[in-house]
Amino acid sequence: MSQLKGLAFKDGDVPQAREGAIEVHEAQPKGSGPSFPPISVPACQPLIDIRNGEGSFAHVFQIFNWKENLWGGASTLASYEDNEAKKHFAELKRALAACRSYEGEGWVGKFRATVATEAPPPVGDEALAFREIIPQGPEQPGDRNEQFIVVRTGNAIVTFSMLDVGKSSSFPTELVSRQVERLRTAQHL
Repeated sequence: MSQLKGLAFKDGDVPQAREGAIEVHEAQPKGSGPSFPPISVPACQPLIDIRNGEGSFAHVFQIFNWKENLWGGASTLASYEDNEAKKHFAELKRALAACRSYEGEGWVGKFRATVATEAPPPVGDEALAFREIIPQGPEQPGDRNEQFIVVRTGNAIVTFSMLDVGKSSSFPTELVSRQVERLRTAQHL
């Protein structure tokens, strides 16, 4: 866990983020957080599980509070044993090929998410990108639009997310490349 924390960005590494606003958090013990009912389409579940580091040996997450954007970004760094990262990434590919929408319940209540694939940046051993768009009520400024970039490098999977409402933003590609390179280098030492 401490090695993953050491590979995450530190204050000053991310000029786009507010100073002191990219703290790294360790995963909470399983069952210690809130529990939500299963989503409506089981084939879509890997989209949620893998981006949250489920099934990993260890994982940490980081929230980015941007200087120029009210809505935040995040990353999850997950380390897997042996060839487990390849296996989980293959599950993610299958889920992304089959999943177009699902319904679920989260922090703000029930929702319906539409899933759309995008071209991922050319990083790591494998990379995927997709968006989940969740319509908001009439009192909201627009639909919730969250981009996910998921990259496998060796036995690690890192997920980046960028949230926006009423428009679509993307996680900075330069930061994706830098984080993936840190993970790749650490595995080859």
